[in-house]
Amino acid sequence: MLYAIIAEDRPGSLPKRLAARPAHLERLQSLQDEGRLILAGPHPAIDSDNPGDAGFSGSLIVAEFADLDSARTWADADPYFSAGVYASVTVKPFKQAFPQ
Repeated sequence: MLYAIIAEDRPGSLPKRLAARPAHLERLQSLQDEGRLILAGPHPAIDSDNPGDAGFSGSLIVAEFADLDSARTWADADPYFSAGVYASVTVKPFKQAFPQ
């Protein structure tokens, strides 16, 4: 089943985000290599593809996991979470309607 991992960044966490980014991307690449990643990306803090020093307000990942507990366990091990980038993380089941 698919799960949405919705994370909110702590204010001022851009330096921590940048430092933890390689490890975060490595984990996402593993999901992609396994054919389980649907989409992933950050939410710019301002209306811009490149927010610069404004940074990001959070992230969204939609991926396949065996169950909700597996999705939560994966999210809890995210380098952004352990680096203190995320203030909160919500994991929910997700039903993809489009594209089919």
